[in-house]
Formats: sequence, structure tokens, C-alpha cells
Amino acid sequence: MDLTGKLLIAMPGMGDPRFDRAVIVLCSHAPDGAMGLIVNKPAAGLQVSALLSQLDIDAVLPDAGKDPVRFGGPVETGRGFVLHSRDYVSRLQTLGVTDGIGMTATVDVIEDIARGCGPRASLVCLGYSGWGPGQLEGEIAQNAWLTADASAELVFDTPDAAKWEGALRCLGIEPVLLSAAAGRA
Repeated sequence: MDLTGKLLIAMPGMGDPRFDRAVIVLCSHAPDGAMGLIVNKPAAGLQVSALLSQLDIDAVLPDAGKDPVRFGGPVETGRGFVLHSRDYVSRLQTLGVTDGIGMTATVDVIEDIARGCGPRASLVCLGYSGWGPGQLEGEIAQNAWLTADASAELVFDTPDAAKWEGALRCLGIEPVLLSAAAGRA
């Protein structure tokens, strides 16, 4: 089972507040583990402009940097990742996640965003969510996560506060009817 390019949608009662109502785009899923980025949790009080300043990158466009930085996950929180539309490919390395979503972890994408020649849509994330071999599959089996196809519209065009419910609705699930209790037959 390869879940690369899928959404992980946290079930109610997740237990870990870092993942409460989280929507994660899985950038990579293989037998040796999985890596993804939370797309609906802004990092408290941190905008891309502060990141640009910290990296000594001057923004050419007045609106460049006004977006919030997202909390991508609890692993390596000082490391940056950019989830973006596939109209952009880094001159260094871009990972194709889906037909409409790519991920770049090199500074050139931030420089290009600041210059106005970056991707049409992007989310800058600090940290990532990671799982060891079999760990994610175990969490899915324990009803911690639902999976769905990732869409660029949900990831980039939906407000953060509406992404969890929007992801559930893509599965035909009404969020108010979802229970934290799991049953066994």
C-alpha cells in the first residue's frame, strides 16, 4: 500500500494535540516509513516575511511573505519545506507528490517566491510529520486516521480552519456525525 499523495485526516479523539483535526499531505510513503506535512495549522504568530528576514531574502513583491508559516509537524521543526503547485520545479530538487502538488525543501523556492517567480500557490511549513516502518499503517488500523485523495484546491485554496471538515466532506462524511469511539465487529 503506497499512500504517497494522499491526505491523512485526523480522527476525533486523536489524543495528541499536535495532530488534533490535522490534515496532512503525505509526501512520501514507503516500506521504510512515511513523511508528510500538516497543511491546516499555522505556526503561532509566524509569517513568511519573518522567515524571509531571517534568511536575508528581500521580497520584491509587496505581498510576498504575508502568508502564515504552517506547523508541518513535530519532527525537525527548524527545517523548512514548501508544498506548492506543480507549475514550479526547483532548479535543485522538487518532489512530485500528486499531479497538482509538489514539495521542495531547498531555499531556492523561498527565494523565487520572494522574487515573484515562484509557484502559483504554496504553503511554507516548518517541521514535518514522520513515521517509522509500519507505524502509520498501525495508526490507520487503530482508526487514528482516515485517508483521502489530496487535491490542490483543498490544500491551497481552502482556508486552514475549513480544511479538516472539507477533507471529511470529500469522503462523504459529515463532520458532526463522526465519533471518536471506534467499534469492532
